This record gives sequence, structure tokens and C-alpha cells, in this order.
Amino acid sequence: MAKQELSEKSNVFFTKDISVNGLLEIYSRINKEMTGKVGIKLHTGEPHGTNLLPIELIKGLQAKIPESAIVECNVLYPGPRYETAGHRETIKTNGFDFCPVDILDEEGDVMLPVQGMKEFLAKGQGYTSGDHLTEVAVGKHLLNYDSLLVYTHFKGHMMGGFGGSLKNIGIGIASGHVGKKQVHGFDFGQPNLNLMDHIGPNFLERMVESGKATIEHFKGHIVYINVLKNISIDCDCIGNGVAPKCEDIGILGSTDIVAIDKASLDLVYKLPAEQNSDIIERIESRSGSHQIEYMMTLGMGNSDYNLI
Repeated sequence: MAKQELSEKSNVFFTKDISVNGLLEIYSRINKEMTGKVGIKLHTGEPHGTNLLPIELIKGLQAKIPESAIVECNVLYPGPRYETAGHRETIKTNGFDFCPVDILDEEGDVMLPVQGMKEFLAKGQGYTSGDHLTEVAVGKHLLNYDSLLVYTHFKGHMMGGFGGSLKNIGIGIASGHVGKKQVHGFDFGQPNLNLMDHIGPNFLERMVESGKATIEHFKGHIVYINVLKNISIDCDCIGNGVAPKCEDIGILGSTDIVAIDKASLDLVYKLPAEQNSDIIERIESRSGSHQIEYMMTLGMGNSDYNLI
């Protein structure tokens, strides 16, 4: 699996209008292949999360997408979203119960292959040594959907440096008690889970590999929206996250996961230093840009883009 060379730039659509109208306009530019039953993958966050996106945004968009439902998976760490019952209470608390919500791993998981990884790993070149994924456990209900909208609150992340569209599916689609252990690199007999013991390139690469499996499963019927608002250094998995210093930037949409995450990063880096110094430190201290590099290595998209 050689690094993919793309001659044409990918299109990333952008608006500063962070409203339902702005969101609908972005979605209209990328939704051509969104057919059948549509899952809307978002991060439901911890109860009463301080930096969550306004619920009105996704509520307004979901209403315009026929046969759609919010989809999520349970989490690996202890807390209300560890089991489905507590997760559903959190969903209600945070206001996501305005439409059907499908906890994808509520009835277990299913393995998705990471196509081409066995051959790639056999070559033993061009990647960090360590455990990699040739398959990943995802929520079993994922198989009930024909298309996937990856709706992402772009922000920092304590392990990945930043959380964009890749993180939303690479961790978020992995099933809570099996797939997320695979992505984080835990032994299944390991009793005590310390996530911060497992940061670094190996983790980032497994996260990319997991995301690749989901992308390949949907075979082009997958699109990405990143909302650059309330950009904290912390993920929404931290309920009381650090208050954002960055100004709100806008909404981006693309059919190319590499292009949209790269464009989101570039817009954050262009902010004044007094706004972005903390999140840049978070991104670079976790080698966050390796997500982009490894997605390119695996031929998942294009880091050259037109911002439209």
C-alpha cells in the first residue's frame, strides 16, 4: 500500500456562518452520495459539557435528512457513557433525544477489516513499529446504515492532540469495550486502564487504521462536517473542559477526510498567537499532525485542498 499521490486538490467548503442555515448550505455541497438510511456520527459528550456545540445546529440539520438517526458508541473509561443505559441518560441530559439515537454497540460488535493492512505491514517500512490493526471491532448496528455523516466538533484532544473527523470515527465508531481497547492498544486481560500510558504515534496510527475501516465500509457514502466553534484544548469527553481561547471560525465540509482535518488545522494555526498558543502546544506535544501524515500514507485522501 504505497503512499497515494493525488494530482487534483480536494474541495473543502467553508462558511463563517455558524448557524443552521450555514450548516445546511455546507451539507448541500457534499451530500450527493448520501442515500438510504443515514447515520449521523457525533460526540454526545459528558453530561452538561461546558464546550458542547449548540444543540440547535444538529437539530436543524437532522430534520432535513430523511431516514437519519444520531449514532454513537459507548466508551472505554468509567463514567455514565460506559454502559448504554447511562449513555442514554447523558444523551437526554445534553439534549440529543430530539430524534432517534442508536447506540451502535448496544447489542455487541462486529469486525470490520482494514483493507490492505496485512500487505502493508508485511513490507515493514514507512510506519512506526508497534501493534497495528488489520481489523477493528465496531458497533454492530453500523451495518444497518447505508451512509454516514461525520458531524464533528473540532477541538483539542488529550491523547490525539486534536479531535477532528478522523478521531470522531477512528475512536467513536470503535465499540466501547472491544474496539476501543484495540485502538488504545490495551491487553484484554489488563485490569487497570490508564489512557495516558498509551499516547504517541502507535496510538495515532491505530486510530487512523480504525477510521480507514469505517470509510472503506461505506464505499463513498460518507461525508464530513467540522464545526470550528468553542475550540478548547480539551475534548468533549472532559465535561468541564478548559474554556476556549480561540475565536469561533466557521463550518467546513468535504468528502475527503484528510482535506477537511488539514484545512481545520490550518485555520486554527492562522489565528493570533494569544488565541492559539495553548491548542498548538496541545497538538504538537501529542504529535497530532501525524494523523494527517499517516492518513496520507494509507491513501485515505489529499492534504492539498481548495478552500471554497
